[in-house]
Order: sequence, then C-alpha cells, then structure tokens
Amino acid sequence: MRRILLLSAAVALTGPAAAQFVPSQESLQGLYPGKAYSPYAKRSFPSRVFWGDTHLHTGYSMDAGLFGNTTGPDTAYKFARGEEVTAASGQPVKLARPLDWLVVTEHSDGMGMIFDLKDGAPNVLATDQGRRWSEAINEGGEASVKATLDLITTFSQGEMDPKLIADYSPGSPIYASVWEDLIQTAETYNEPGRFTAFHGFEWTSLDKGNNLHRNVILRDGANKAQQVEPMVTQGPGGTTDPMGLYAWLEDYEAKTGGQAFALAHNGNLSNGIMFPSDERFTGDMVDEAYVTARAKWEPLYEITQIKGDGETHPVLSPDDEFADYETWDAGNLDLTEAKTPEMLRGEYAREALKQGFALEQKFGINPYRFGFSGATDSHTSLATADSDNYFGKATNAEPSPTRMAHPFTETDQGEFPGWSLVASGYTGVWAEENTRASIWDAMVRREVYATTGPRMAVRFFGGWKFSDADLRTRNPAFVGYDKGVPMGGDLRAATSDAPTFMVYALRDPIGANLDRVQIVKGWMDSDGALHEKVYDVAWSDDREPDANGQVPPVGNTVDEQAASWTNTIGASELATVWTDPDFDAGQQAFYYARVLEIPTPRWVLYDQVRLGAEVPADAVRIGQERAYTSPIWYAPEG
Repeated sequence: MRRILLLSAAVALTGPAAAQFVPSQESLQGLYPGKAYSPYAKRSFPSRVFWGDTHLHTGYSMDAGLFGNTTGPDTAYKFARGEEVTAASGQPVKLARPLDWLVVTEHSDGMGMIFDLKDGAPNVLATDQGRRWSEAINEGGEASVKATLDLITTFSQGEMDPKLIADYSPGSPIYASVWEDLIQTAETYNEPGRFTAFHGFEWTSLDKGNNLHRNVILRDGANKAQQVEPMVTQGPGGTTDPMGLYAWLEDYEAKTGGQAFALAHNGNLSNGIMFPSDERFTGDMVDEAYVTARAKWEPLYEITQIKGDGETHPVLSPDDEFADYETWDAGNLDLTEAKTPEMLRGEYAREALKQGFALEQKFGINPYRFGFSGATDSHTSLATADSDNYFGKATNAEPSPTRMAHPFTETDQGEFPGWSLVASGYTGVWAEENTRASIWDAMVRREVYATTGPRMAVRFFGGWKFSDADLRTRNPAFVGYDKGVPMGGDLRAATSDAPTFMVYALRDPIGANLDRVQIVKGWMDSDGALHEKVYDVAWSDDREPDANGQVPPVGNTVDEQAASWTNTIGASELATVWTDPDFDAGQQAFYYARVLEIPTPRWVLYDQVRLGAEVPADAVRIGQERAYTSPIWYAPEG
C-alpha cells in the first residue's frame, strides 16, 4: 500500500545528559538538513501558506449592481478580514476564518454605471438604451429582471450604445473618479503583515458570449496604480483581443516602472477559444507573437470557481474516475451557443498544459505553462467558498428557500441550473510574508495551489533523489527545497534514472479528512502525440489497489438529513515519495498533485436543513472537495 503518514524524527542519545551537547552534522545527516538547530531560524524559503481570493466583485461592477448588490469594496475588505457584515440581502454573514489577502476585481467596462442607472442621471436618460433600462430598473419586479438580463446580453454581444459606454470608460471624469475610489479603499485596508489588499480589475472579454475574461493583478501601490486606468473591451479604446490586454500590461510596466500580470478564468465557458492551438477567435493564426506574449503575461490560470471546475472533462480524460467534477458544459457564458465535443480541447487546464508542449515544439515557447489559482468570482462582495457558508454568485442568489430552483442561465440552447453553482474556491500561496510584493512574487513563480474551498496545507516538490527517509521529519520542506524544486518550478538536471516527487497534505483543521493524493502526469512522445495519466500515490485506510491499480472508493459518511459527515474514514494527513514508473528521459512532461477529501455535503444540503429548501431531484448533493497544486515541468537536456 502506497501510504506513508508523517512521522516525528527522533535522534536517540546515549550516555549521561550533557548541557553542552551539540549534535554533529553527521548525526543529523539525512534526517534534518536545516541551517540551525532551531527549525525557525535561518530559513531561506517560504514557510507559511497565505489564503486569498483573486476574483471578487462588489456593487461597482455593472452586473453585480444590476442583480441587487448595493455594497461596495469596504464591505468586501471587512468581510475578508474576518468582520461580520450585512449582505445586500440584509442577512448577517461572517467567515469562519479570515482571509490573508484579497483582490477586488471590478469589471473594467461600465464601472459605476449601475448607480447612475438607478438614479436616472441625465447622461443615462439621454440615450435610448439608458432611459429604457433606468425606467425598468426603477419600476422593479419583473421589469427590472428583464432589463438586467437585456443589459447583460447587450454587453456580451458588443451592442452597447457608444455614447452611453463612453461615459463609463477610460478618459471620462466619471470613470476616473470610480477608479480613484477603488484605489483609495484598497490602500485603506492594506496592512502589511496582517492583510494584503491588491489593486486589480477584470478585463471582461466576450466574443459573442464566449468567455475570455482575465483578471489583472498589480504588484504596486497607489502611486503607480493612479498613473493608469484599466483596460476595457468596448470602443473606442477597448478590445476583446487578449493581444490588446498584453499591450496594456507592457505599457503599464513601461510607464510606471511597476509590475502586473493577468490570469484567465472559465475556459469551460469559452466554447473552445480560451486555449487556441491553431487559429484564434479573431481569425488570426496562433503565431510566435501570441505564444510569446501569453507566456510572459499569464503565469496562472483560475482552475476552479463558482461557474464550474476547469481542470478537465470526462470526454478529455475518460480514464480519470474523478474527471466529472462540478462540470459546466451546456454551452458558452450566456448560453447563446450550445457546446459541442470538439470545443472541449480548447477549454480545460490539463489539456492546455499538454497542448503547450506541441506549441513549444513549433515556436520554441510554451504559452500554457501556468500554475493554478482558485477564486470565488462572487458578485456579492462576499468571498465565501465554504459549502456551509455559501452566499451565492449574486445578491439575487444569496440564501433563500428557492434560490437553487432559479437557473443561473437558461435559453433554448441549454441550462445552467441554480443548484449547479459551486461553492469555490481559494488560492493558497507559499510566501515569506503577508505583503503585496511577497504574495505577488509567489504567484508569478507559481508557488501556489488552488482549492475548492477547504484550507488544506499542501506541499509538492520534484527532484531526483527523494527517498522515504526524507519524510522522517515534521519539517520536510527543508529537504524539499534542498534536493528539489517546489510546485511551479522546473526539474533540475537529472542525477538519476527517473524523477522523484515528494508530496504531503494536511487536512483543513476544521474540515474533512483526506481520501487520497494523486499525481497527474502529461507528456508528449517522440511522435508528437500527447498523453496523460493519473496515479494514486497515497491514500487513507486499509484499501488495496485492484488488478488495474485503482484504489477503491474511500466510502461515504454524509448524513443528508443533517447536512453533516463524520471523519471516521480518511486520514488527517497523507504523504509519500513517488518515482515515475513510466519515465522517458526524451519526453517533455508535467506533473501536478491533486488532493481529494472524503465526501462532504454540497451547499444545497445546507439550504435544505437550514431553510427547508427543496433540493431538485437531479441536483448533486455530495462532492469530494479537492486541491490542485501548480505543476512541475521536465524538459529533456539539450
């Protein structure tokens, strides 16, 4: 059985106790390679994981405000820092544990428009679209709902009145005022060492409803953020082409001397255009300029959030028994076009990582060499990713007995049912300290991992000489950094016949036990064909793999009537050293760890117990929450 629990290291001493005893280097060799006896002194690597959300909206975002969010960034920061706040729906809400950092990412297009629509501002009433929407929103009820959906559809199809959108675009006094307010609020709540508030925004690119959204995160403070205004998608200065965003990022760094990066999300709603391998949605071919720019500016990909999981799809990974997890595959973002199987290849993270090898062979650069982040994409100002504290995508989906009965989107092309929304996710960052610079730098070097909400502590190292003896300590990170590279890195030059990986995970202290740890490998063979395989490397309880090497299910302790579970199965921690049994030194490969919890209730069961809500017959009631580490890459020498 490939299961090793972390053990405390002990060095036996013989003879009389000696106050002046100093352990020799030899006595510690192989057991504790730290720089000093005290494991907390002289450390030169990140020793803490900081939890946060890279993607949150407040009422300043047009769609959030349209769906009833009357709260702003102050509420978002207070809530993330652990304070109790009042949601826009009037309900009190508080996190179980504070977050360490947050990026408020308002939609850059139309920031602040919702307030003027509600107030009937003169510039709004001067356009036919603005007057119609303003009157309907203020009428309330069904008229307001229809106006909201019409406005969102009009924006997603690129049909906004140029005069109206210009007032809420860069260059206008209204827009400048909103951006300045967001900057100053972030500065107010940024407290180095305690809580980090990043400056950022969401560039909401849509091509006929096909999602190409990116979040931009700045490393810098107000002095640099104030020198620019966000990139937008609408005319006259905007574009939906990511090449335009990359140019904005280049200009930002050149103008301010600052630093920024972008991360994409919800490729599962792009209908195949998020990760192009041949032709881009613009009609241009994927070329050297594109792969170079994308590789430079997008070090992370948002692999999980409210609108579905983005790791892989069962059609792409038919041999992966856990591939069908929180799957959204009815169509694009606004369901104006249904999904077809051939679109899936350009939508999911694991497939993109593989396609990156083929593009690197062609252009010498891999544009899909990204790490994994998780976020909520909540439009409530509330970064809630725990199933027992889920406040929905938007204010109209905050806790109520009927919220899961209302579809997120429904057209004649398909449906995203209300119950399918996901209580997800967070990003864990291994960083030296809780500051903008330290956390941002860790994200760029990809020493981060995504979870669907639970705060598991996960380490993943790759090298050539790890052994089981390296786990005979409560501080295996010392040997991890000494003999290998952490998640997000490149394997060093080979010193043995096959790479070894050290992975260990501790359960969320107030969460569920762990089922198993898996390592996912993707590679390209000598003929250019792309492959993947999932290996069970550590698991709980007395289970044995079957004849095909698969570990049986862990079991299920969920009590659906109580929306609860027991930790009578699973393990509180799992760790192992694993050697790739199928390694070929001539093949490019990536490896990442996936950590699964035992089954727990989804948020729909908490609604059933607390609100008396009726759970639809087809709703998924139970899931196995998980973590995804950023990959480690191998490249043949020469």
